Amino acid sequence: MNPQLLQDLSRFYPELAVTFTLLLVVTVDISLTRGRRAATFLVTALGLLAAFALSVPLFWAPAGTLFYGMVAVDRMAVFFKGFLVLSSFLVLLAAPGSRELSERQLGEFYALLLGATLGMMLLASSVDLLMVFLSLEMVSVCSYIMVGYLRNDRQSNEAALKYYLFGAVSTGAMLYGITLLFGLTGTTKMALIRDMLAQGAAAGDNSLLLLVSAALILAGFGFKTAAVPFHFWCPDVYSGAPTPVTAFLSVAPKAAGFAALVRFFFTGMSETRGLFLQWSTFSPLNWTLLILILSIITMTLGNIAALRQDNMKRMLAYSSIAHAGYILMGVVVLNGEGIQAILIYLITYLFMNLGAFLVVIEVYNRTGSFDLKDYRGLWRRSPFLTVSMAIFMLSLMGIPPFAGFFGKLFVFAAAVNRNLAWFAVIGALNSVVAVYYYARVIKTMIIESGEDESLISVPLASQALVWVMMIPTVGLVVVWEQIQKLTSQSLRLFLGA
Repeated sequence: MNPQLLQDLSRFYPELAVTFTLLLVVTVDISLTRGRRAATFLVTALGLLAAFALSVPLFWAPAGTLFYGMVAVDRMAVFFKGFLVLSSFLVLLAAPGSRELSERQLGEFYALLLGATLGMMLLASSVDLLMVFLSLEMVSVCSYIMVGYLRNDRQSNEAALKYYLFGAVSTGAMLYGITLLFGLTGTTKMALIRDMLAQGAAAGDNSLLLLVSAALILAGFGFKTAAVPFHFWCPDVYSGAPTPVTAFLSVAPKAAGFAALVRFFFTGMSETRGLFLQWSTFSPLNWTLLILILSIITMTLGNIAALRQDNMKRMLAYSSIAHAGYILMGVVVLNGEGIQAILIYLITYLFMNLGAFLVVIEVYNRTGSFDLKDYRGLWRRSPFLTVSMAIFMLSLMGIPPFAGFFGKLFVFAAAVNRNLAWFAVIGALNSVVAVYYYARVIKTMIIESGEDESLISVPLASQALVWVMMIPTVGLVVVWEQIQKLTSQSLRLFLGA
């Protein structure tokens, strides 16, 4: 065997662990007749924990690329590997406790979750556009099936079909854009694309073609991150999918999409100056202006559409779109501070958003409904769920001292330091708008009275998982120095510093 390939495999252990776990879960699921649910869950959990543990040593390993320059191994790639594996692990813990999935064999679900996790890990570290496309397709195919996992549920089937149709169009557009860019530069490797364009060999009279290709590629990233105008699938898919799948889609694929977006624009379409970057002179368009407009429209539309939602899953879907707009602010800034703001925002968003969905799962388990009216009087029925949801809502608002405040603080500060104070003001005004629909949930739970006064008993396992989400949401400020250090180190080698 090629010695170089063996060396590359030695730094590919996290992905190999997920792949081996996926195959083992399938084998266990078709082999056992008794104890199948517990066995597949245990194998999946141990496999994800092993992948996370194998990712940690790579953080201090020398940066480089694997498999002929297709996949990067740098601190930013390792950061996202750990983040994505952790996200999948938390969703895994929530799945068995969901009434929507509890009566079904979950071996296939765990295999799909592992397949999506593997695709996301590859997507976050891809430095070749063909690898980006293949990874994106792997994530998308697994996600389509997970959304339609409730085969006898019409809404779940409809959501899966819509997700597939929107995904097929956006992915096709992205592939066409990659084809055009390859025709201009003769390569699909991001670093070489930048070099070719910087030399002027590919730009010249083809500036319009370059613009079209980059815009088509942006469509693929926009679909995965639910950025406007590529967001149409999001509300229907979120409301139709099983709630653990909705929680998964709201965090993990979105984070992987932002990782790929950052790599494409920061590596392929910009010039690095230490920790500072600037859009390359070959670009026929001011990319800062384009993404800035996308960010403003995304956060504004998401917040306005969420104002009148009475379905909790749809409200959180539009909330997710708005948060994608906030994260895009870090892309607009285009320097090390902007990337660090993205990483910090994703960390805070992971716990507060998954936590909110966990409460939604528990309320649905008892009421069979996602309507906001069924949260009336929740304070009397379950003080624990009420306090938990209030904390997650306050954090999503960006109220100090909760984690969400620091996420927004960093993206707003990055914009201000880049002489875009007015942009930060628009973001802050959008946060004020968002206060209404988050506070509406708190008001419904505490002030309004409901017809059903029966107590809601939350299983100990579910309580423990909610605590896992709530403690970082409240106490992340205690370890904030370590969070800043982690995110700062995660982008140094990526930016060539």
